Amino acid sequence: MLQLDAERFAKHFSEFVALADAGPGLQAYVELLEAKHRLFAAALAAPARIDLQGAEALLESVFTARRKLFPLIEALGSAGFSERVARLLGGDSTVEAFCDSLHYPQERAAHRKLRGAAHDFAAELLHFSDPRAHPLRTRWVWDSASASGALRELMNQEHAGAIDHAAARGWLYERFAEQGIWREQHWLADLVLAMAYVGYFRAMTGGVLGSDFTRSSSPDEQLRKLLGVDTGGRRSRVRKAAATIH
Repeated sequence: MLQLDAERFAKHFSEFVALADAGPGLQAYVELLEAKHRLFAAALAAPARIDLQGAEALLESVFTARRKLFPLIEALGSAGFSERVARLLGGDSTVEAFCDSLHYPQERAAHRKLRGAAHDFAAELLHFSDPRAHPLRTRWVWDSASASGALRELMNQEHAGAIDHAAARGWLYERFAEQGIWREQHWLADLVLAMAYVGYFRAMTGGVLGSDFTRSSSPDEQLRKLLGVDTGGRRSRVRKAAATIH
């Protein structure tokens, strides 16, 4: 059984509310996630016909994948990529099956990093296409390989292996209801989890997200970057060089 701690939730929720109150306000963060959802919903309305430009637009807003994954998608071509996405969104495939269908370099470290990026991209495709049906299952929410992530910061005991993400999300919804919050609980769950991970990352001053995340100096910047709602410049931040996969 997954043991989550209401006091730990209250701590991270309070920290997020304080961050929001000191900045643009809670609703502004919710609107950023809603805008990302609209982007995904529009791009994935016909998943069997996504071209590489559409793939890049989606990848742009997935922080943990945008600097790694495009060469693998490009190698599939539009038809191969869109077919895999259609199967994923249609329920004929899973996140793991999506990852298995890509072609990785043989070098172990590169394989591991790229598969992790593929996992996060597939998880965000599901979540941001239909956030009420699919909890966010990126590695920063829970990484079963290292038994770490945002959910670990809400646990009152050690936990190894898989996580029931639907049960965890239901638990978070119950905590919001206790606060009298009934609307947009799916986005608030993302925001509290992101706040918990940012707190962990800042305490550890390290982690799997790399120097690009560390360069973000404030919790607000890191929160936005983690959720892929950081506003970029006019140039794409998706790395396309084939050297990425070698």
